[in-house]
Amino acid sequence: MTNQAFLDDPYLASMETEVAEITTEGGVVLKDSIFYPTGGGQPGDNGYLTWGDNRMEVATTIKGEGGAIVLLPPMAGSLPPVGTKVTQILDWPRRHALMQMHTALHLLSVVIPLPVTGGAIGAEKSRLDFDMPDAPEDKNRVLDDLNALIDQDLLVSDSWISEAELDANPSLVKTMSVAPPRGRGKIRMVQIGEGDQIVDYQPCGGTHVLRTGEIGTLRIGKIEKKGQRNRRVYLHFDR
Repeated sequence: MTNQAFLDDPYLASMETEVAEITTEGGVVLKDSIFYPTGGGQPGDNGYLTWGDNRMEVATTIKGEGGAIVLLPPMAGSLPPVGTKVTQILDWPRRHALMQMHTALHLLSVVIPLPVTGGAIGAEKSRLDFDMPDAPEDKNRVLDDLNALIDQDLLVSDSWISEAELDANPSLVKTMSVAPPRGRGKIRMVQIGEGDQIVDYQPCGGTHVLRTGEIGTLRIGKIEKKGQRNRRVYLHFDR
């Protein structure tokens, strides 16, 4: 099982570790990973590994068997042998944009308090799908409410509860299409706000910014009809 260093500190842009395994498909498994694997609507990280004078590009990162995190090169080539000390380096601007967007989507689920039927996180634009028969009457009001939460510069933190606690409180799960990761006996919860200002608290295994003010200004793009009851809402950075 790979140590998920990205959960301990999502701001780690580089880190030394050791190669634990080379998969039959030509992927690299590290003992500790700052690379987030594809899951929960968030794409896998990319970047590169270095060891000595060698370098391996990381095209994407996926989940492997038994809790392994697998770094995939863009093509077959030289791989670091098992036991090699390597330095892993993220494409940090892309990762940071994904962190900003992921937190922004949590806030979007606050200002549109309806069941989430799907979603996808991107470095430039992202989306959430809602069980929403009719589009919002005032898109600008939704945007104003969203940016107001961002401007409050709320703390974003995480904690853990047991699977039994989640089962006893099913309303904590907002997403209808993606179930929280299970099998370890505990569930990671992401909270936005603190004290009397907690605005969101839901299961999530992804990476987030430390405070909402770090997201910056957003704009809402298209709101598309995707079925009788489904509406897709796009978010873009307003840069």
